[in-house]
Parts: sequence; structure tokens; C-alpha cells
Amino acid sequence: MTYADFFAEIKGKFMEADVSDIQDHLAYQFNIKGDAGGIFYVEVKDGVLHVEPYEYFDRDAMFTAKAETFLKIASGKLDPVAAVTLQKLKVEGDIGKALRLKELIDSKKK
Repeated sequence: MTYADFFAEIKGKFMEADVSDIQDHLAYQFNIKGDAGGIFYVEVKDGVLHVEPYEYFDRDAMFTAKAETFLKIASGKLDPVAAVTLQKLKVEGDIGKALRLKELIDSKKK
């Protein structure tokens, strides 16, 4: 899988989220290790979701994992907290805001 293929798939999964009730600012950077390696960010600002293939310097939290781990998390097949416990996901930054990643993933549009 190339980074372009991975990013297209992960962006599609994140864009299914309904963030209209999230008025806090959340900014996450995702560092992909191994195959499909690269960086992307997810930001929620004023109830609007942005997913872009760039580094985000003013981030609240940074996540590092393999592409397959991020795809499982984004599709709801792997809990982010469990991924950290299993050492499949590394988290740096504001842990309180990092924990809200699950809220974002669980907010799929109906």
C-alpha cells in the first residue's frame, strides 16, 4: 500500500465522523511507520473536521503507529486505548485531548 492509497482510505474513514457537537479545538498529528509511511493531521475546529496530508505543528497530541493500526482504529475495529496498551500505538502530548480520539471515531454520521 502506498502512502497515497493509505491517506485516501484513512481520510474517508475519518470524514464519516459527525463532529458538529464538538466545539473544542482538537488537533492530532499521525505519524505512519513502515509501509505507507508519512504524516497526516486531523483537526476539529468549530464543529468542522479537516483531514490533510501535512505535518501539524500546533497539535494537541501526536500518534505514531503502522498504517494497518491506524486503519483498524479509524474503522472502530481497535480501541485506541487498547492499541496503546498493546504497544501498537504511541501517544505524545495532551493525554486528555488524545483520549478524545475515541469520541471522534465513535461519532460516525448516521
